[in-house]
Amino acid sequence: MLIRDATGEDWPAIWPFLHTIVAAGETYALPRDLGEQAARDYWLASPPSRTAVIVNNFGDILGSAKMGPNREGPGSHIATASFMVAPASAGRGAGRALGENMLEWARAEGYRGVQFNAVVETNTRAVALWKSFGFTVIGTVPGAFHHPTHGYVGLHVMYQSLS
Repeated sequence: MLIRDATGEDWPAIWPFLHTIVAAGETYALPRDLGEQAARDYWLASPPSRTAVIVNNFGDILGSAKMGPNREGPGSHIATASFMVAPASAGRGAGRALGENMLEWARAEGYRGVQFNAVVETNTRAVALWKSFGFTVIGTVPGAFHHPTHGYVGLHVMYQSLS
């Protein structure tokens, strides 16, 4: 697998799985009916942020991540990131590889830590993955996410220091 910066030409391959994941309403606090242009504007980041894709040996995009400063100004030394792996590629290491890449990028860019603002507590695979990287849940907002099958569930704020 290869991880590289995403380009506009990658969008037609990103949009189908991004749309599927967002429409499912299980892991992202985004409108389930998010339109393609709004999704593109949201996902394809510009500097100082970055969007990456992970591709297999055939050039197929397996997933994508966007990363950058969590806040502007005095909070810009803490990074954040979001990840989406195509459902057909789940469980094959693409998310882990994207996470490793994001942490390498954040360190190289001089960030002092990484904060995930909204990890759905029922997304146990993601929570376990981030904990395996050393992230900790520093708080949970009870009932902050309306899951389509579990009802109101918490959103974790997860953090890892890089300094």
